[in-house]
Amino acid sequence: MSFRERLDMLSRGDIAGLIVVLVAVLGGAGLWYARSLPKPVTIAESGPDTAQQVPSSPSPSVTLIVDVAGAVREPGVYEFVEGDRVIDAIDRAGGSLPKGDLSLLNLAAPLTDGTQILVPKAGPPGAVVPGGSAPGSTGGLININSASATELETLSGIGEVLAATIVEYRDQNGPFASVEDLMDVSGIGPATLDEIRDQVTV
Repeated sequence: MSFRERLDMLSRGDIAGLIVVLVAVLGGAGLWYARSLPKPVTIAESGPDTAQQVPSSPSPSVTLIVDVAGAVREPGVYEFVEGDRVIDAIDRAGGSLPKGDLSLLNLAAPLTDGTQILVPKAGPPGAVVPGGSAPGSTGGLININSASATELETLSGIGEVLAATIVEYRDQNGPFASVEDLMDVSGIGPATLDEIRDQVTV
């Protein structure tokens, strides 16, 4: 029996079934082939908005050089950073001495490069107070030619004995011609003079 004769013997239903099976086989083969192909890789072009941003480096901190003097435990010149306050400078210098008067300072004020923080001593009645000048002083400075021994004791590094020595020298030799003449007083050296230079006048 030839293929033609066999085909004629098939009913229309058989032929339709064969067609469905054939289509399914071909479709499955095509799907398998499509999935087996390598997928193309899409490379996105980088534009100005997608470029990698380089983080900016933080700006270096500013160094402040400040002289801390007066009634502190370790007076000297110290380095600070921008944003530090007066209280930080006093703490760096070991803190205030018991005789120091911090009420005359603005402890919250920011530090400025090249300035001096002078912690005054708590003076007795008649000493310099905010808004006025004590006897023997000029504009907040102690006049070494007219100040009493008690007033001289309010100066940094000047105790009771040294204050009395200054008054005794002045009484014996006359008034001081300049602040530097204090070097002639026994017990006052360059370090002491530098410490009180900005606190006295003639």
